[in-house]
Amino acid sequence: MDKPNPEPSDLVKNSVLYKEFLAEREEILKHKWLESEKAGHDIGFEKALLDWIVKHRSAWREKRQRVPAPSIGGSS
Repeated sequence: MDKPNPEPSDLVKNSVLYKEFLAEREEILKHKWLESEKAGHDIGFEKALLDWIVKHRSAWREKRQRVPAPSIGGSS
């Protein structure tokens, strides 16, 4: 019996690229919140994105590359 093909959306959701995108987006949203609090008003996503890229992206990526991703299912 053949296995059904996974839905394209499942392939995307399980891809490393998509997971990295979500992790980066989460960091940008945290940065947006922090900078908005400092400014006393919502700075907007685009300003937060550009500011985060300039100030934090390189270090964030380096740190993620050094730290291994948690394994699923544990060790045998």
